[in-house]
Amino acid sequence: MTQTPAPRPLSDEALSQLLGTQQFGTLATVKRNGRPHLTTMLYHWDPEARIVRFSTTADRVKVRQLRHDPKAALHVQGGNVWSFAVAEGEAEVSDVTTVPGDEVGRELLGIVPEGARPEDEAAFLEQLVAERRVVVRLKVDRLYGTALDIDG
Repeated sequence: MTQTPAPRPLSDEALSQLLGTQQFGTLATVKRNGRPHLTTMLYHWDPEARIVRFSTTADRVKVRQLRHDPKAALHVQGGNVWSFAVAEGEAEVSDVTTVPGDEVGRELLGIVPEGARPEDEAAFLEQLVAERRVVVRLKVDRLYGTALDIDG
């Protein structure tokens, strides 16, 4: 029997870099019955503040769940099935953006990836209000993950 390499734990720096290179991950929240609720989300990682930000609407199930129990985790896939990062912590949900260009609206605008920034910022901020958008801020207190060093 041949010995195959085992996945190795990633350093905090490598985990942060992986979070910064991806845009999508799976957000896990806790249902009232204690079971996990998983949803794929576009996110923005702020490594200095150790906060993952998500844009969503106020009426989503995840928002109700986070207001009831703020524990959450984000799973982000790396380059292969054995490479991943998980960011765990407690989340807070902002107020709904109610006036185009208010503080929440500006924070939501900051989440948009550089290449996807709207040409008409004013119209975008109005759309955020119409959609009743909020910011979910996952304050990360634990990072973990692995990588598997294999070729091919």
